Amino acid sequence: MNRPIIRSLLDTDLYKFTMLQVVLHQFPQAHGVYEFRCRNYDETVYPLIEIQEELERELDALCELQFSQEELNYLRGMRFIKSDFVDYLELFQLKRRFVKVYADEQNRLSIRVEGPMIQAMFFEIYILAMVNELYFRRLETPEVLLEGERRLQEKIALIKEYDRQQNPEDPPFLVSDFGTRRRYNLAWQEHVVRSFNEAAPNIFRGTSNVYLAKKLGITPIGTMAHEFLQAFQALDVRLRDFQKAALESWVHEYRGDLGIALTDVVGMDAFLRDFDLYFAKLFDGLRHDSGDPYVWGEKAYTHYKRLKIDSRTKMLTFSDGLDLPKAWDLHRHFKDRFKTSFGIGTNLTNDWGHTPLNIVLKLVECNGQSVAKLSDSPGKTMTDNDTFLAYLRQVFQIPAPEQEKV
Repeated sequence: MNRPIIRSLLDTDLYKFTMLQVVLHQFPQAHGVYEFRCRNYDETVYPLIEIQEELERELDALCELQFSQEELNYLRGMRFIKSDFVDYLELFQLKRRFVKVYADEQNRLSIRVEGPMIQAMFFEIYILAMVNELYFRRLETPEVLLEGERRLQEKIALIKEYDRQQNPEDPPFLVSDFGTRRRYNLAWQEHVVRSFNEAAPNIFRGTSNVYLAKKLGITPIGTMAHEFLQAFQALDVRLRDFQKAALESWVHEYRGDLGIALTDVVGMDAFLRDFDLYFAKLFDGLRHDSGDPYVWGEKAYTHYKRLKIDSRTKMLTFSDGLDLPKAWDLHRHFKDRFKTSFGIGTNLTNDWGHTPLNIVLKLVECNGQSVAKLSDSPGKTMTDNDTFLAYLRQVFQIPAPEQEKV
C-alpha cells in the first residue's frame, strides 16, 4: 500500500493561504463550486477514470490531516500572515463531503467541489497533484526515470550558463518553481527544487510549495489566483467593478505586502482600464498567465508610461507555459524597462518524455451565481454558463473569438 500522496497540509501553493486569509476576514460566508477539467483528454495514455478508486482513497486520507504546531509556527512567522488566521488553521480540517468524484456521460473523470469557500478553495492544488501522481505512477519505468534526470541535468547546465551571462548592472534573472499541481510526484519536485537551489542560488528565487519552502529553508512564492478575482463577480459589487473591488480588498488585507496583481481574468485590456494610477502605485507589479507575453508586457509598459510611472520600479512576473529559454528571452527583452521574474511549472516538475496532463480545477460558481474567466488565451476560458460568459463579454467590451461565434 502506497503512502498517501498528500502528507502535510503545507503541501500546497502559498497563494492558497494568502487568498484564504482574505476570504476568512472579508467574506467568510461565500459559497463556491469548483469543476475539474482535463483539456487534453484525447492525449492521455489511458482513461483518467481508471484512477477514480485510488483518488477516492487519497481524498479520504487528505481529509484526516491537520496542521502540526511546527507548521503553524512556520506560518505564524510570515509577516503577512495574521495571528487570528493561524488560530483558525489550528482548527482546520478539510471535509470529505464537499468533494464528489464520478464518471460523466462520456465516462470521463469528473470532480466537483462544492461548499463554503473557506473549505472548497483549499482542495484545488491537493486534488490536481493527486490526479497527476496517480496517473503517472502507472507510466513510471527505469527508462522514464533516467530520461527525467537527463532532462533535469540539461536544465541545470542551462541555468548555470544564464547565471554566467547575467550583467551585474541589469535587474536579476529570477526563476521560481510553480509546479506543485503539475508535478510527477512530490519526491521529484523536491529533487528539482533542491537541484536548482544548489546550482543557481542567484537565479532560483524559491518555490510556490509551502511544504518544500519550509523543509529546504527557501522562500515561498505567491500572491493571488484567478478564483480570488472571479469570486468578486458574485459578491456585493457591480459586475463592472469586480476587478477594482478585488484589488481594493487585497490592498486592505496586505497593506503593501504581496503586491503582484493577476491581470487576465477578463483579459489584459479590460484589466488595464481598471488598473488606474491608484492601483498602479500601490501594486509592485503584474503577473502574466495567458496570451502573448511580449504583447502583454508592451501593453504594461505603455500603461505605466501613460501614468508617468517609472516602469523600472515595477516587476513583471511571467507564469504561462514557460521553459528556461523562453524565460531568458523574455528577461532580455524587458530587463531595461522592468524587473522580471518567472514561475515555471510543468517544464520543471513533469518533464519526463510523457505528454503532461493539462488539468485544472476552476471556480465556476460563487454564492449561487456563475463566474467566469475570460482568458487572453481562448483555450483557457472557463465557465459552465455560456449566457453569463456572453454577458461578461458585453460588460467588458470583449468580442468573442471566431471559434465561439455562430
